Amino acid sequence: MRLFLLRRFITLLLTLAAASAVVFVVLDVLPGNAAQTMMGPDAAPEAVAELARQLGLDRPAWTRYADWVRGLLQGDMGESYAYGSPVGALVAERLAVTVPLALIAMALAVAMALSAGMLAAAHHNRAGDTGVMALVQLGIAVPNFWLAILLILLFAVRLQWVPAGGFPGWSADEGGGFWPALQALLLPAVALAVVQGAILARITRSALLEVLREDFVRTARAKGLTRRTALWRHVLRNALVPVLTVMGLQFAGLLAGTIVVENVFALPGLGRLVFQSIANRDVIVVRNCVLLLAGMVVLVNFAVDVLAALIDPRLAHRSA
Repeated sequence: MRLFLLRRFITLLLTLAAASAVVFVVLDVLPGNAAQTMMGPDAAPEAVAELARQLGLDRPAWTRYADWVRGLLQGDMGESYAYGSPVGALVAERLAVTVPLALIAMALAVAMALSAGMLAAAHHNRAGDTGVMALVQLGIAVPNFWLAILLILLFAVRLQWVPAGGFPGWSADEGGGFWPALQALLLPAVALAVVQGAILARITRSALLEVLREDFVRTARAKGLTRRTALWRHVLRNALVPVLTVMGLQFAGLLAGTIVVENVFALPGLGRLVFQSIANRDVIVVRNCVLLLAGMVVLVNFAVDVLAALIDPRLAHRSA
């Protein structure tokens, strides 16, 4: 197990290093000039050149990359061109919205997927299975931004149960509180969770049905266990490994989906910050946010690998 964890950790570090290089190269070669965007199209070329010098945009790319990585290792993300404030403070403020949103959406997706997958597997080739799979296909086909608009029209405009957009903050000092903030995140979380939950439900059903065909399940059934009892006692744990793997991949989809959903609901999260920074050509904010999102995905996949090895220790021995 120790060797397995060491190899996974080294892979994590190498992946982050490669991601940082790719992110920097892609953003560095994008057309446009942050200094020109900040000063406007009518600015004098001399003024634009001076601002570019002050921002360090006139230095070689490898120097800027080395300074960026050095700053990251020291906990310094630099200063935003457009906002004029430290990137770390901007990111920390937006993570207070994006991380709870992603966690709530993931929890809803897992709850929907396990319930639907268990129900479909328990009623395989019967009406319950057919009905669940039809709903799953519908969930996969619905774009999350279109579902977000429908949720706003129904629950915010027509029924007026929750706000249509915005975020009041987590504390009463900001004019909000825990429950108002949770209400503001509920509809965006549902919009993100439906598609991911539908995909995960199909994977869960397939994994459960595959384990149900194993000999040890037949033995358990021969001893008198019902199909439902065998599912809960023996099948679910053995089917969790592929489900966990897909969950790790889906977390990347949730983080990418926040960029669209946060703009639909006007949430001041990390996705909205990335969108605004791209429009402002604030490359340093985009660079750090994209790397942070990539790092979160890599860390989640690392955690999934560890959980899978704990559930099935044979995986660790195979990788060692």
